[in-house]
Amino acid sequence: MAQQASRKPASPDADRVLQRVILPRDTDPLDVRPLYLDEPENVHSHVAARREVEVPASARVSFASYFNAFPASYWKRWTTIQDVTLRLTVRGAGRVEVYRSKPNGDIIHLKGTPVHAENEWQVLEFRLTLTPFEDGGWLWFDVFTENVPMTVREAVWLADEALPKKKIAVGITTFNRLDDCVASLLALGEDPAVLDIVSKVFVADQGTRKIREHEKFADAKKVLGERLEVIEQGNLGGSGGFTRALYESIEHTQPGTVDQILLLDDDIALEPDSILRSNMFARAAAKPVIVGSQMLNLQARSRLHTMGEVVDLAACVWRKAPGAVVNHDFGAHSLRETRALHRRIDATYNGWWMCLFPREVVEKVGLPLPLFIKCDDAEYSLRALAKDIPTVTLPGSAVWHEPWTDKNDTKDWTVYFHLRNRLIMAALHSPYDMRKTLVAQGARVAFRRLMSMEYSTLALEMKAVEDFMAGPDRLFESLSSGLADVQALRKQYTDAQFQPSAREFPPPTMDMVRAEEMLRPPVHPAKVALRAGKAIVHNLRAPDPGTTERPQVNIPANNALWFLLGNLDSATVSNADGSGVAFRRRDPKVFRELATKVAQNWRRLSQEWPKLAEQYKAAMPELTSVESWRKVYGQ
Repeated sequence: MAQQASRKPASPDADRVLQRVILPRDTDPLDVRPLYLDEPENVHSHVAARREVEVPASARVSFASYFNAFPASYWKRWTTIQDVTLRLTVRGAGRVEVYRSKPNGDIIHLKGTPVHAENEWQVLEFRLTLTPFEDGGWLWFDVFTENVPMTVREAVWLADEALPKKKIAVGITTFNRLDDCVASLLALGEDPAVLDIVSKVFVADQGTRKIREHEKFADAKKVLGERLEVIEQGNLGGSGGFTRALYESIEHTQPGTVDQILLLDDDIALEPDSILRSNMFARAAAKPVIVGSQMLNLQARSRLHTMGEVVDLAACVWRKAPGAVVNHDFGAHSLRETRALHRRIDATYNGWWMCLFPREVVEKVGLPLPLFIKCDDAEYSLRALAKDIPTVTLPGSAVWHEPWTDKNDTKDWTVYFHLRNRLIMAALHSPYDMRKTLVAQGARVAFRRLMSMEYSTLALEMKAVEDFMAGPDRLFESLSSGLADVQALRKQYTDAQFQPSAREFPPPTMDMVRAEEMLRPPVHPAKVALRAGKAIVHNLRAPDPGTTERPQVNIPANNALWFLLGNLDSATVSNADGSGVAFRRRDPKVFRELATKVAQNWRRLSQEWPKLAEQYKAAMPELTSVESWRKVYGQ
């Protein structure tokens, strides 16, 4: 973590600064550099400080980068800002040129000026209109140098008038992520400008190892001072932890001291300027909006993992927003040359890795549902949207987070919360008759689970359906008991009993050449159908003697497909995240029991769906009220 910045008075224009031009920290890995500077391969600028960079002689460096280009179309669409001014302080010789892009990625030169200030600092200003940016486009500047370098510092994108001051309460929920959580607290204290707008920092510590015991917690406490309040509570999941920050802000602070609440995950790497940008965007908004931040890939720092997401209400699943680019590597393809990045993307919700809520939004919409984890963020934005409060996912405001593509949450204990909470979200918000869709999806998933010997996963999904059909009355109770119940049920099945490595099991019985043939998935539809037909017949028979005592084959996570596993009696299968290996065994008795339960539960759900939807809608006011959450927190 970079050293703490020295305290100094806030700039007189602080309330006009929509976005600062920033550079990497000296502790950042080199991979992040393309997010801040667009440099030719043979040019390397000298980063002197977070807001000062020297471009070498006879070079061109562009600030059309993720963190430094100005996402003009978002400001045009959602805020009252009509014009912006680019102001920068320079020294050296060359030119500064200002460009904009169209929604299709075409680049247009706007303005430019020569610089001849080798011995003194010169302030440049470019006033620019946002009129052309309704559907997309960015603003940025490039620096061209002559035979001497040019230094750029304190560059900002300014509004014409100061925006109303708004103070932030930051809310972090953590469960045994001590290093990451303390790093985020220290990052909040890096920059005086961030500290100037942050009035409270609530940490809901739900872990068995307490954050106050971390060796650097005292440093975080010193830099944040009385702003920091750590609340130790039982593990109530993400919804119980994040709601604590919203609850504390609404119940125990006043407007003027807390005007916005910003939620942060505990396992992120934070770019502090993202907080300033979210704060200013909400301050400038034409009407109250939820301001979400984008996700960068913590494992590959130059990659934008997601631009924005929507909930498909016809299926009640989340997916990328129309036109959104996923997993884009700025180290390989710059903003200027990637046309798809210039279209404005409209989201319907934002994950709570980083998301800002104006106080009046929480007061109007209520608190989150007690869902433990999964769907709480999506449901909240859908509820807000029904009250004409949109969610905007703002480019240039982001955190680094582990990509969910590396997680195994379609097969682990979280599948219970995925399904139960998705059913709740569908009951509350989908305008469609979901019965046929849900039954078809459920039957298809159950078939794949059974063929793959994923008995524990299917058992959890059946529990999710049953608990949903039990109605909303036990949702608060399940905050504290649900995880234990889910884990206890899961451990009853051998496919959820893990060892660190396949070496802990007997060696596979199948010849390696035959195993290689088995692990080669069919491609042609006819061959897929043939393999599927064989799998169905195979699973209706009892296992051959001895085939479940030792694994027949060891299967990597990427090859654990139902039409492969469905033709086996046993296999060791690794997790996608490499955390363990399970010995899956075909069990006809369990197969029949679960298949029967699947048919019964989905039939009953289809019959009772209208009544259940009404029950959940009627319970919504109580489930999201301050009074109900006050009881949870024992206050």
